[in-house]
Amino acid sequence: MTGNGRRRLSTSVKTTALALAAATATLLTGCGALPGATGGSREPLTVMTWAPEGTKATNMPGMPAMAEAYGRWVNTRGGIDGHELRVLTCNEGNSASGAATCARRAVKEGAAAVVGSYSQHGRTFMAILEAANIPYIGGYGLSDEEFSSHLSYPVNGGQVALLAGNGMQLANSCEQVSLVRPDTVAGDSLANLLNSGLAQGSRRQAIDIPAREDAGEYTAVASRSRTRAGEERGCVTAALGERTAHFFDSFRRLPSDGRDIRVSSVLGSVDQLLVDRTGGASGPFEGAYITGWYPDAGDPRWAPMKQVIKEHAFGDNRIDPADAGVQTTWIAYTVLQEAVEAVDDEEVTPGRIALTLDRGLRVNTGGLTPDLSWRYEDMLGTPGFPRIVNPEVTFQVVRKGRLVAQKSGFVDVGRTLLDARSS
Repeated sequence: MTGNGRRRLSTSVKTTALALAAATATLLTGCGALPGATGGSREPLTVMTWAPEGTKATNMPGMPAMAEAYGRWVNTRGGIDGHELRVLTCNEGNSASGAATCARRAVKEGAAAVVGSYSQHGRTFMAILEAANIPYIGGYGLSDEEFSSHLSYPVNGGQVALLAGNGMQLANSCEQVSLVRPDTVAGDSLANLLNSGLAQGSRRQAIDIPAREDAGEYTAVASRSRTRAGEERGCVTAALGERTAHFFDSFRRLPSDGRDIRVSSVLGSVDQLLVDRTGGASGPFEGAYITGWYPDAGDPRWAPMKQVIKEHAFGDNRIDPADAGVQTTWIAYTVLQEAVEAVDDEEVTPGRIALTLDRGLRVNTGGLTPDLSWRYEDMLGTPGFPRIVNPEVTFQVVRKGRLVAQKSGFVDVGRTLLDARSS
């Protein structure tokens, strides 16, 4: 006791009190904030999204733009499980060398995953990612490697599901179908896939018409596709990516021959912006059948994504909420967030993200897809595309200038894909 009756603190008690005060001050100033709190102190999490921009073929600038908007949004909420999300973007350039450059940069920058990206060059980029053990989450689904690599986690059935589904959609409406598709390695398998869907209605096989992916106009191809579509109930479907608009522009300029030919395509080649740009209800797409992966753009299940775009894209006109690439990127980042949160208190590494997904994490995407899981037993096991876990598509139609659901719910094309790959 001191002379005034107060107890003297021991040195050890003083030391403890000072340490507690320092810790409290640290927390209050935000340095070393609790995990999960806004501005959390966990290590930043680096990811990459790539897509082609400014090329003569298909461009998907909305995908990296959506990734950036997602990053801004999630960081205002404290990041993902306390990790600030650092989003890198890369112009893949529609080339194998560009894809390789982006993949090598992802490795160099220490990316924990490549998320929501677009590239036809899976053979090039997947080898680089595999060597670094970096998972590829939610690619657009253009290459075989996206559905065969042990480090790829697709969120849709890719182009193969769209073409098989498109065949099913046309099977009961078209006596003869002309398919206009890219004259590329990726495009070579599309006719067989469309035919597998057409077979569900016992229709004859489609006329396969390869076309240059980067052509400026398609008059000769359009004329051939219309001529080969048959005399009655003929249909022309095209899957040329961004160049689909050029094809249908050439198609509508053909002199009338008196036949009523229905047109069709898949989302990613035709979207609401294209329908609007070409005349809406009075344009060439009125009545067109469109196959997609997800609900139509007017579906209320897209409201959270649209709110993020409204608040965090800052008027970026690269982002169209109806674009299938933008939608795929949103879903892919939803998967990333669920995976990182499931890693819990361990250090988030590429290997731990992949292991979390491999062990059966089930991701609810708010009804935009069926629940997603990448366990062995969840995979379709289609020859050449074994890692498809979501073989479902949606059937849409253009009515009064708007892309709307032709039928409610999803259509499972798994059986059709199995038939196509085994034939």
